[in-house]
Amino acid sequence: MRKPDFQKDGLFRIFISYFRPHMGLFGLDMVCALMIALVDLSFPYISRLCLYELIPENLYGAFFAVIGVMVLAYILRSFLQFAVTYWGHEFGIHVEADIREDLFTHLQTLPVSFFDKNRTGHLMSRLTSELFDITELAHHGPEDVFISGVTVAGAIAILFTVQWRLALVMLLLIPIFLAVASVNRLALERTSKSVKRVTASINADIESSLSGMRTAKAFTNEQAEHEKFAASNDRFRGSKKAQYKAMGKFQASLEFFMCIMPVTVIAVGGYLIMDGKMDYVDLITFSLYTSTFINPMRKLANLSEMLVNGTAGLSRFAELMRVEPELTDRPDARELSSVKGKIDVNDISFSYERDDTQVLHHVTLHVSPGETIAVVGPSGGGKTTLCSLIPRFYDVDEGSIAIDGLDVRDVTQRSLRRNIGVVQQDVFLFADSVRNNIRYGRPDATDGEVAEAARRAEIYEDIMAMPQGFDTYVGERGVLLSGGQKQRISIARIFLKNPPVLILDEATSALDSVTEAKIQRAFDELAKGRTTLIIAHRLSTVRAASRILVVRDGIITEEGTHAQLMAKGGDYANLYNTQNLQM
Repeated sequence: MRKPDFQKDGLFRIFISYFRPHMGLFGLDMVCALMIALVDLSFPYISRLCLYELIPENLYGAFFAVIGVMVLAYILRSFLQFAVTYWGHEFGIHVEADIREDLFTHLQTLPVSFFDKNRTGHLMSRLTSELFDITELAHHGPEDVFISGVTVAGAIAILFTVQWRLALVMLLLIPIFLAVASVNRLALERTSKSVKRVTASINADIESSLSGMRTAKAFTNEQAEHEKFAASNDRFRGSKKAQYKAMGKFQASLEFFMCIMPVTVIAVGGYLIMDGKMDYVDLITFSLYTSTFINPMRKLANLSEMLVNGTAGLSRFAELMRVEPELTDRPDARELSSVKGKIDVNDISFSYERDDTQVLHHVTLHVSPGETIAVVGPSGGGKTTLCSLIPRFYDVDEGSIAIDGLDVRDVTQRSLRRNIGVVQQDVFLFADSVRNNIRYGRPDATDGEVAEAARRAEIYEDIMAMPQGFDTYVGERGVLLSGGQKQRISIARIFLKNPPVLILDEATSALDSVTEAKIQRAFDELAKGRTTLIIAHRLSTVRAASRILVVRDGIITEEGTHAQLMAKGGDYANLYNTQNLQM
């Protein structure tokens, strides 16, 4: 299967590339569509034969035999229509699923910074509703163009054998119809793209409001949330009104041509009959073929609307697929294995945006294998940023970071992160069971290993007290659990992963003092022989660290053991004494 080149290919080539794996199904759909068109073309011609030869000659047997054949043809047509509807939609589903898989896979290659800038609701809209429009275009587009093209071309060809003058008049109406449709389609396309942008925005607002519903209720801000929703809804309403106005103009112009065709046939045909160049049977034949025309023309009209929506969705899909990952593995990137845990941070500087203020300024740090380093300091000083650069969630602007002497940019991201365990301050649990949330640390772990990880994280007894034990559903983002339980489940993941390097970002911040003490003992056990970086605000939890770093305003201001830093009487001593006074 040829994968589209999103940087070079146009929308049409990208679209067609998703047809190739399913050409068998697509071919069946087109064959059935062709047979439907042939049945539709045959009825007016056979009616003309009956009117000219069978009925005037009173050939009862032949006449009713022909009628019987037509009944059988229409029975066959109903089965063909079922096949077209079923196989066509199945084909469209395959295309949609392939597109969605490629889009989701691409999103997984994008760095953390991309998700910092893009709202979840916008991305959800692109993964769901906008792909449906592409599916409808994939199914109905080729099929409707094919059926309509065969029907119109076949009808015109047959009509030229009946009366070329009237057939020529009808042929001249078709390009006028197509020209008007194209002009109106452009306006409809512009409004459709606007609707998709606004729909993505309202989806993002709704996702944000629903996720923050507890906070809104806690602050009794339901009215403010409703006002934000109403503003988004008004933008959606306005964009839809503009789309429907364009759609109304489009449909009105098409309906005019649909209605003017029969009138044209009667007007020109009546003139030709009065002029002795045509008879009533041929006029009836033309009228029947005009009816045959109407259905394909309506399909083309609907296709134009579908083409607009599908093209808009395809354009936004391609736009997202053309976003280049900022962080990529180098062609010669190595697998990081047998990690001892030596970390070297060499004169690094970093800002989240290239032209933005730097968060870290020329930071240098060397950590020996198995050493436990505590990183403390005021909020916003750069502690979490420093630790986020080690697993390469972001790339440094200057300097380098190395694990066991290898620059993190020279190893594969997957192998790097496989050897680093991160417990984040903002705990995220999936809407799944407790068991599967813990097993996320190592998907191939046995139930026994999951249970042992839970014991070491001091969460086992809490789990067994839950209604379904390890099969208990935790709710969206773990909402059915307490803050301490969520934190300990995330810690159990790390016990299960068992990495050589640990990064603990406020990992015990949501725990009470008794549980915190238990977890601290478990961490001490886990940290033996491993390199551990602990970001902490509670300084009492890091007194036993090998070294303590104080990070303020993006630089390391102090470094040493608890005793050394207390004796120095600097930033650390001030922070420690302040916390003790508050307790």
